[in-house]
Amino acid sequence: MTTVTTRRVEYPADNLTMIGYLALPAGAERRPGVLIGPEGMGLSDVERRRAEALAELGYVALAFDLHGGRYLDNPEEMLARCLPLLGDPDRMREIGHAALDVLRAEPRADPDQTAALGYGTGGAVALELGRDGADLRAIGTVNGLTTGRPGEAARIRCPVWAGVGSEDPIMPPAQREAFTAEMQAAGVDWRLVVYGGALHAFHHPPVNHAAPPGVGYHPGHAQRVWRDIVALLTECLPVTQ
Repeated sequence: MTTVTTRRVEYPADNLTMIGYLALPAGAERRPGVLIGPEGMGLSDVERRRAEALAELGYVALAFDLHGGRYLDNPEEMLARCLPLLGDPDRMREIGHAALDVLRAEPRADPDQTAALGYGTGGAVALELGRDGADLRAIGTVNGLTTGRPGEAARIRCPVWAGVGSEDPIMPPAQREAFTAEMQAAGVDWRLVVYGGALHAFHHPPVNHAAPPGVGYHPGHAQRVWRDIVALLTECLPVTQ
């Protein structure tokens, strides 16, 4: 097993002090960098462990923050913050660029070889980085098939991979269709995987607090979606050993 080094990183964004989680692979050479954005509840051990898993594969991984170091386990509080955020592309871009700047400033990260992944709200942030023309090698979004302002998807400069549960009431078929129509009209290299029988946030292990309706863990698809994300990175952002 590769030795991974981790540390907290603080940085400003959205008028907050964000607290991200950086995972570094063994060695001293530069490696590709990957952003990981959390579900609307905020940064948790789920994303921290995924950052570590990516570092095991040789990536410099930064799990970024959404709420200034807070984890919003109250669904009403989470929605009260996330819904206005999701309706404001410029705020999402600010949060995304602040994290991307931190990742690219890390001496172990190759600033010209980066990707952005995210779940739910974090996936929407990753997409907005693309719509803002960020220089990325890949974008992956799970449960976050949001559409952007007219015409801005044409600024996306890399492949986009998206995953969603077939029974997700938050990202229903009409939303999927709007997302794929936007990607297709913009000439984006896009893929969509629909995981049969899965609800929203199907990748996220059960939590010990209340969750919004329509959320549910699917252990089989959770493993599959992670393999699909790793395959995206292997294709678009390979690690040179």
